[in-house]
Amino acid sequence: MMTEESFARVETKYMLTVPQEQFIEDELQKQGFCWMDFGDPTVQSLYYDTPGYQLIRTSLDRPVYKEKLRLRAYGKPEKVTMSFIEVKKKYKGVVYKRRVAQPLETAYIGLNSGHVSEDGGQVAREAEWMVHRYALQPKAVITYDRDAWFSERWPDVRITFDRNLAFRQSDFSLTSQSPNAALTTPTQRLMEIKTGGTVPLWLSRLLQAACADRVHFSKYGLAYLKYIQPQSGGAL
Repeated sequence: MMTEESFARVETKYMLTVPQEQFIEDELQKQGFCWMDFGDPTVQSLYYDTPGYQLIRTSLDRPVYKEKLRLRAYGKPEKVTMSFIEVKKKYKGVVYKRRVAQPLETAYIGLNSGHVSEDGGQVAREAEWMVHRYALQPKAVITYDRDAWFSERWPDVRITFDRNLAFRQSDFSLTSQSPNAALTTPTQRLMEIKTGGTVPLWLSRLLQAACADRVHFSKYGLAYLKYIQPQSGGAL
């Protein structure tokens, strides 16, 4: 059985300019934060949804409870061999994410066929249940480059900066080098702050000093609103 991971946290998001990002990163270093070098910043997520995009349409209504299923991989597309099946749920502002690592081909075939590998454990079984319950199918690939910051002094706080957000609605292989449509401009940075529930006072003051405004933001949601829904003539 592959290793399973579980996370429960509160996530807040901010859309920044490059100067705002640089200001915050400088201050983070003063608090003992370090940039986490993963070798390659590329993140890819394949989102599964119903034929009528029920999951993302429900999510955009910001209900008390929502859920999603995605397949995530890290690194350059042509070099990807491993992936994570992720079941992500949000209830009353708290995000619960559970994932299991599997070889990319195994995970992709399993999710698309509705018969996720038996060695995937509980997370894989739950993903399989979602596929059958909602008749899920691949719907969108979201790509971006991510910088992550972490501090041993503040282990309950993780901060990431995403750039070059892009999307494609076909060729769902995460090893593909097919072109993507831009979701953000080159100067936009999406900052996500993940905590156990309480934001340290110094971080709240830093956000004020940086004039960082909180946003409700979904990468897949933006792709749906910007590209998918207009293509349907607003019918979806």
